[in-house]
Amino acid sequence: MLSDKINLTGKEILEKEFKTSMRGYNPDEVDQFLDLIIKDYEVFQQAIEELQKENLRLKKENSTMSARPAPEAPIRQQPVAAGSTNFDILKRLSNLERHVFGDRLHNQ
Repeated sequence: MLSDKINLTGKEILEKEFKTSMRGYNPDEVDQFLDLIIKDYEVFQQAIEELQKENLRLKKENSTMSARPAPEAPIRQQPVAAGSTNFDILKRLSNLERHVFGDRLHNQ
């Protein structure tokens, strides 16, 4: 994970003490700059954690989706021929009903 490769935490930056010398840096300027770095680190760390959680969620979702059987293809209706008459359509419908319902439909 990326967080394992990061050397410093915001807390470590905050608690870092620098030695002062006679002509050293202005401690207030260093502290202000380090405060900015700490804020950036915290934002980056939060973004990393959110992305890692989302990544895990998507991996789980993907594994459950791939485990499901593929949906069946929709049944295609045959187009009605341009020269079909109402009689032809009713005959086809009757044949379809007989095929689906069998003799139950006609014996009642």
